[in-house]
Formats: sequence, structure tokens, C-alpha cells
Amino acid sequence: MSREAILARLRRNPDIYISGEVISRELGISRAAVSKAVNSLRKDGYEIAAVTNRGYRLISGPDRLSEGEVLPWLRTRQVGTHLLCFPVVDSTNSYLKREALSLPDGTVVITNQQTGGRGRLGRSFQSPPDRGVYLSALLRPNLPPERALNLTAFVAVAVCEAIERTTGLAPQIKWTNDIVLGGRKVCGILTEMSIEGESGALQHIITGIGINANQRAEEFPEELRDIAGSLYMVSGQEVQRGRLAAELINALDQMYAAWLSNGGDYLERYRSRCLTVGKQVRLLRGNGRVEEATALAVDESFALVVEHPDGRRESITSGEVSVRGLWGYL
Repeated sequence: MSREAILARLRRNPDIYISGEVISRELGISRAAVSKAVNSLRKDGYEIAAVTNRGYRLISGPDRLSEGEVLPWLRTRQVGTHLLCFPVVDSTNSYLKREALSLPDGTVVITNQQTGGRGRLGRSFQSPPDRGVYLSALLRPNLPPERALNLTAFVAVAVCEAIERTTGLAPQIKWTNDIVLGGRKVCGILTEMSIEGESGALQHIITGIGINANQRAEEFPEELRDIAGSLYMVSGQEVQRGRLAAELINALDQMYAAWLSNGGDYLERYRSRCLTVGKQVRLLRGNGRVEEATALAVDESFALVVEHPDGRRESITSGEVSVRGLWGYL
């Protein structure tokens, strides 16, 4: 951990030299331990200058997802105060489900690669190494389960704002929780709840987020190339994934506090980014039936209000809604 703490210290102040003595004193470790950690970082591709009587300075480094790359940007009170970073896991949501009983409220898991990433309706989520940000947060709100039904919409707003803070891009939301840039999906969100069997009490919520950060078009499977996109494909610039992960945690932390206190202005923020309203949509029912309608509004509960060809109106609260003309959906 001292290695990541030293990296965070150097990353936080990249324009100045920091003496080994100062780092040793701040972290409560020996000067030898500081030197060993710096050498370890160099072996991993970090260029760190060392000048006698001045100390160490970070010149450059690889694009990694680690505590040392995330912590310099983190400004959080609850979500992310317990942070776990892994090079690879099967799924960040699955990890938290397995370990939920032993982890505190607000725990965040980040990984550089998922071998079994999951999306909605049992779909897989492509999670290649060194390209995306794959992150899940464990939440333990003391609320009835029905209060949690709108959480995914709040998370969608948080994701959009984190991307905007990091890149300057302005994502939109396809109802309910697909994040869209340049007509392509750049992020998926999967929220799962655990409910106690006898009492029906809410035990915890896990919200998982996968952002396509630096993928090139040709890196997506052929069947996804007309649908999926990345932040790089829109901006033409590499995204610093450690900062993006940190801004995502910061946004989730702000969102969680607002959500617990009845929502703040997240409904208005959601509506302002929702591209579905005013579009012709297809309602894909669970029984395989497909209906066409016009999306009119997002109501107070984040349900999508649609109008059928016969003039009948309906509030859609679940199921799959596909927007005509986007990402190859017809």
C-alpha cells in the first residue's frame, strides 16, 4: 500500500520535487521503504526523476487503474472511502455480492478488466483490459425496497456528470440508463438489490458501471461496432482512467447523499439529458411482443410516459425500450 500512497503523493503534485524525508514522515515508513517503492513504480513504467537534496518528481506514467492513480482526484465523504482496486476480476458486481456481508456501506471496487462482465437482462458486458473503467459501489440505505427503484436513474445522472467533468463531453441518457455519445452507447449500468427473505427488508444495493473510455472502433466485436462507442472515439483524446474513476466516485458520493434526502434536483437533471423524450420508440415486452409508441415525458417517478397510436397513454417502469433511429435499433 505504501507504493500506491507514494504514487498518489507524487501524482497529486506533479510539478514539484518532494523529498524522500517528507514522504517518509507523512506515510510513517522508512526512507529505504520509500526508495524501494519508487524503484518498483519505475519497473512498472513510471518515469520518476530523483535529484539530490530535492527529492522525487513524477514525470510520466502508464494509464493504470490503481489506488495511487485514483486517490489524488478523490473528494468523497462516504462512497469510496473504502476502495478496492484489482487488475482483473470476473465482475465487480459479482465480487461485491460475494463479499457484501464483510464490507461497509460505500465500498467501491474498481478493476482494469472483467472476465465475466454482466449487463441487464443477462447480457454480457465487454470489459477488455486497459481500455475502460469498470466499477461497482455497495450501498446500504436504511430505506424500504420500493424507494430504491429510481436509484439507477440517479446513477445515470452521476455518470454523465463525471464524464463531463473529466472530458468536457456532454453525454445523454437513453431511458432508463444507457449513456450515449455520438449516437453510440458508451456506458452501461447494472443495479442489483438484495432483500431479506422473511422481513422483506432491503439488505444492500450494488450499482455497477462500465464506461468505454479508450477503445478504438475496430476493438469492439463486429456485432457491436454500429452500437458501441467510447469517449476516445468522440473526443479523439485518450482519457486518464484514474481521474475518470475518481470523478465517477465523487459524483456517486454526491448523488447518494442527495438520493437519501429525497433527491434534490436530480429529476430535472435527468430530464435535461434524456434523449428518449419526443422520439418514436419500440416497447419490447417481456413476452416478446413489440409495440410502437411516442415517448412524451419522464414523470416524477422516472417512468417513461408514452402515447400509443390509438391515443392511449402509459407509464413504462420496466422492460426494454429501444429508440427508433439510434445505434441501429429500428
